[in-house]
Amino acid sequence: MGMGIGINVIELSSNQANASSGMGVADQCKNTFLELQRKKVHRYVIFKIDEKKNEVVVEKTGDPAESYDDFTSALPENDCRYAVYDFDYVTPENCQKSKIFFFAWSPATSRIRSKMLYATSKERFRREMDGVHYEIQATDSTEMDLEVLKERAN
Repeated sequence: MGMGIGINVIELSSNQANASSGMGVADQCKNTFLELQRKKVHRYVIFKIDEKKNEVVVEKTGDPAESYDDFTSALPENDCRYAVYDFDYVTPENCQKSKIFFFAWSPATSRIRSKMLYATSKERFRREMDGVHYEIQATDSTEMDLEVLKERAN
């Protein structure tokens, strides 16, 4: 009987370790990010955690002609996501610039488990996105209003 308890404890702790640090990142995520960053073939990329595979995967990409509104409406209302957005803007000196924003989207209405999973995996995933300029954590659409990006970028 004592042995069964020991095994359960081991299983529990290895599951907890997996939840916090064992999240995989599909190669497709890095490749798609590089396409956005270097080739400008995407305006945005939305990533989701595939809970069955225990890894982050690409859910959707937006082509360069898509707007910021297209991007924000592509985020689910009741579930968490990671995303990167290539923000083009003109400086007060009239220079064309571009900054990459990383979003941790965690709406208040999403499941607790989902919020925890995205929160504990964020740093690891974010490190894979080399070349992100700014990070925005948002729990509702007002926290990622276009004005917020404009303020951060300038």
